[in-house]
Amino acid sequence: MDLFTRADLRALLAEHERPCVSLFMPAHRGGAEEDPIRFRKLLGQAEERLIKHGLRAPEAREFLAPLHSLLEDVSFWPNQCDGLAAFLARDFQRIYRLPWSFQEELEVGGLFQVAPLLPLLHGDGRFYVLAVSQNSVRLFQGTRFTVSPVDLKGVPRNLAEALRTHDRDEVLTFHTRPTSGGSWGAIFEGHGVGIDDAKDDLLRYFQQIDRGLHEVLREERAPLVLAAVDYFQPIYREASTYPHLLAKGIEGNPDRLNEKELHDRAWVIVGPQFQEDVRQAVALYHQAIARFHPAIPARRATADVNEIIPAAYRGQFEILFVALGKHVWGILDPGRNEVTLHEQPQPGDEDLSNLAAIHTLRHGNTVYALRWEDMPTGSPLAGIYHLPLPKHPGKRP
Repeated sequence: MDLFTRADLRALLAEHERPCVSLFMPAHRGGAEEDPIRFRKLLGQAEERLIKHGLRAPEAREFLAPLHSLLEDVSFWPNQCDGLAAFLARDFQRIYRLPWSFQEELEVGGLFQVAPLLPLLHGDGRFYVLAVSQNSVRLFQGTRFTVSPVDLKGVPRNLAEALRTHDRDEVLTFHTRPTSGGSWGAIFEGHGVGIDDAKDDLLRYFQQIDRGLHEVLREERAPLVLAAVDYFQPIYREASTYPHLLAKGIEGNPDRLNEKELHDRAWVIVGPQFQEDVRQAVALYHQAIARFHPAIPARRATADVNEIIPAAYRGQFEILFVALGKHVWGILDPGRNEVTLHEQPQPGDEDLSNLAAIHTLRHGNTVYALRWEDMPTGSPLAGIYHLPLPKHPGKRP
């Protein structure tokens, strides 16, 4: 499995030499015979599209050669996840095996298609589970329906390894016992080892884990759920520098939980947070529509595609909603502020829904890619404008 981070998203949002090929397909964990067959078929379609974009057949085949080479890579196909995303331009190539089952899709144009990736960053999107015990350290990346282990490098495998370089005559042993009140208490055993020493050793252990996590999670905003015995929880939070570690964790010995059990318990914690973010954004849209009055400065919203495309190009939306799998074909003339729409793609057309999402993201604003039934209105695009700046009376400078 590969990680898809906001740094990866920024790379896709950047300007690239056209044509840009974006390929999405479902895949099977551990690989399946049909995966390379599906991939080969999509590459055939990509070649046809490239020829329509002006490339000669030999040029199109040469352009796609980096992706064709994957068909011969015997180590690539057995190591699939739930979905495969591939991006190719003359100056750019990225392949992602991700915990998300994409709908099959192929686009060739001037921009990479990014909307199918956005649910990984919100809604049903990504979160991490860090399972820490005396005996092991495990990191998982999850979505609403999937979970996969993440390779951790530069992290101690257990407490004993973390303390191996520490000058201590005897390594402590930690375990839990039920107390008289029914909760689990921490017991430390070891000749000459006091409680303060034990806490210091745990803090040292957790700081090493945190440093290793930084290499994986830097620039991330995905929530992290800690799975550990209750005594570990506050000490790890003291050591952690990851700003999106959630206050609520999974308490108990994580060694007794498999990855699905960890995922299910973590989703109980993160699921409501993800869904609440989207719910609040949709509610804000309806509020803006209901309260809009042209004479009163207020937050404004729209679902008019002809209005949204040029406004999104200029970065005027605080929040943009994009319907997954719904394309808006046409051409934007930014100079004239004109949009020409087509029911079916015509030569020179772009998916203007994708264009609106990309420019909204480039301006540092928020895009929610939602299922059609979850959109705030019956339109493939909807947007909430930035709140107008207040007008202050006074003399002009």
